[in-house]
Amino acid sequence: MASPPDTSKTIKLERYNSYLRRVNSTKLLNASSKLLFRATLLIALVLILFFTLNYPPLSDHTHGHTSRFHTSNNFLSSAFYGSGVGGAAWEKQVRHSSTPRRPSGMSVLVTGAAGFVGSHCSLALKKRGDGVLGLDNFNDYYDPSLKRARQALLARHQVFIVDGDLNDAPLLSKLFDVVPFTHVLHLAAQAGVRYAMQNPQSYVRSNIAGFVSLLEVAKAANPQPAIVWASSSSVYGLNTQNPFSELHRTDQPASLYAATKKAGEEIAHTYNHIYGLSLTGLRFFTVYGPWGRPDMAYFFFTKDILRGKPIEVYQTQDEKEVARDFTYIDDVVKGCLGALDTAEKSTGSGGKKRGPAQLRVYNLGNTSPVPVGRLVSILESLLSVKAKRHVIKMPRNGDVPYTHANVSLAFRDFGYKPTTDLSTGLRKFVKWYVSYYGIQSRVKKDSPEHPEESA
Repeated sequence: MASPPDTSKTIKLERYNSYLRRVNSTKLLNASSKLLFRATLLIALVLILFFTLNYPPLSDHTHGHTSRFHTSNNFLSSAFYGSGVGGAAWEKQVRHSSTPRRPSGMSVLVTGAAGFVGSHCSLALKKRGDGVLGLDNFNDYYDPSLKRARQALLARHQVFIVDGDLNDAPLLSKLFDVVPFTHVLHLAAQAGVRYAMQNPQSYVRSNIAGFVSLLEVAKAANPQPAIVWASSSSVYGLNTQNPFSELHRTDQPASLYAATKKAGEEIAHTYNHIYGLSLTGLRFFTVYGPWGRPDMAYFFFTKDILRGKPIEVYQTQDEKEVARDFTYIDDVVKGCLGALDTAEKSTGSGGKKRGPAQLRVYNLGNTSPVPVGRLVSILESLLSVKAKRHVIKMPRNGDVPYTHANVSLAFRDFGYKPTTDLSTGLRKFVKWYVSYYGIQSRVKKDSPEHPEESA
């Protein structure tokens, strides 16, 4: 009887071939994974390059000032640059900053938060326990390093400022998606009367288009926020009635800046009427104080007096003194917070008006005009330096010769009552100025105020 065939070698050969197939399959899989990874990386790099070329950063500045109100039309541009919109860490910062720390506290979006009035209001709101989120594009109308210093100050008090532009509608929509703001304090604007003659388009982009962009997002929000926003005493223009009352005519603007602010008041009326947005306009009268704007007379007078440079002091065409209702920053902050505290809820939802909504406008001034020459004399005393005055006729650049606020309406509705006279306010400003800029001078001082105490 024949013995069975030996199959052990065949089995071993099949096992070996199976092993080779598994090894080759693994190698092929690994090679495919590497190829897929490299292809994905290449596509990502191409996309980054595409968006870099087609969507410049929000903070990018070209020659002059025309780029400062750059509008980003694609949300990804914000994600790649500046504000870092959309990431989990970013959203955490946004929510943390805007969450109130007191019962019934407000959640406030402050536009222009790195600006003069915006930084002061943001800090005051945060200190009393409200949630505050800032928005600012850090443009270069004046030294951005001062705005960054204000940003750093606010950051120490847990206020986060998103680096972005009002005209970036996707960014605004994202902020309202992340946070159900109860209020908006809209202070972002292109400021300055005289600069409008050099760059008129910047005023239209910021003060009109930017305001409309904000209102468009606010009208569609759920809930709709109550909005308090900065108008200006400039809207009184060529009005000759004194003191200026909210009942006086404002249809004779003397500058493009004033015209854009007046346009803002009419736009506010429209959005209130159609969409039920609660809107309160505040007409500021020559606000001054620590952390102020370098383009304001009191600020650059101080700078030039300390440097021994001549200063130009205006007088009217009929040789009368120019006077301003100088209003100290702390008084204006109290007015802003009073307006926020008394702002009623908007009545719309889903972009539709459900009932009549609050519409207000108030003067926030000091009620006591002071000649500019007197301001210079106070600075001379505080700085212990004699100014080199050059008295000239006021050029026809949009400035008005006289401002004087009637604030009885603001006093009646939210107790607004300015308490700081010009000498006291300028003393506080000068203390901040020499401390911030590290100036060793003959400045009269008790002890320099720490910048944080004045913000």
